[in-house]
Amino acid sequence: MVKILVYTNFLHFCCLQLCLKFIIMPTYQTEQLIQQLEEQTKTFLQKAISEWQLSPTSKLLQQPAENKWSAAQCLEHLNSYGHYYLPAIEKAIETAKQYNWTGKAQFTAGRLGNYFTSMMLPGTDGKKMKKMKAPKNHTPKTDLDADKVVSEFITQQEKLLQLLEKARSTDLEKARVPISIAKFIRLKLGDTFMFLIAHNYRHVLQAERAMEAPAIKREERTAMKSFEV
Repeated sequence: MVKILVYTNFLHFCCLQLCLKFIIMPTYQTEQLIQQLEEQTKTFLQKAISEWQLSPTSKLLQQPAENKWSAAQCLEHLNSYGHYYLPAIEKAIETAKQYNWTGKAQFTAGRLGNYFTSMMLPGTDGKKMKKMKAPKNHTPKTDLDADKVVSEFITQQEKLLQLLEKARSTDLEKARVPISIAKFIRLKLGDTFMFLIAHNYRHVLQAERAMEAPAIKREERTAMKSFEV
């Protein structure tokens, strides 16, 4: 079963690469790209410190609708990705240092990395982001310690800022990071940063919506469940 799953993932990867082959990839000025990613991360960090860290636990844990994530669940989901990607990024930067892969003035996104990043963002026409089912190992529980979740999110955003600073002197194309769901796929370091921060943005927006929505009362939950078949 495991061999079949790996083979299926590999075939999907090959097909996707073929589809993306003739798309021209965007090129960025490295310093401007890192500055933009830092600004986005600082925005998330500031929101966590000035708002979420001071919010009542009940507010962080409230679900906006039946089977919808609370703000704490959104952040816990991000933390679960951070547990994998932050050490993986740090390792890639250390490897680049060992091989003397120093920074370049420009960075060109990879086909797959650009695709992954684009999937995370809302369309330019204002359309809602495409819904995606979280992998089982990244699906958060409902009974969370909200304060601990927010604290971990803050720590991870601070670590991410440190890694972005180190990346200034690193070749964002040569340094590679294996993705969490299929480690034989290795994204450029620059793509990994862009994907991770776009993913953060996606779920920070979701957390904001959860915080703004009115909490579902116990009797409303019971009424909803009574209609389930």
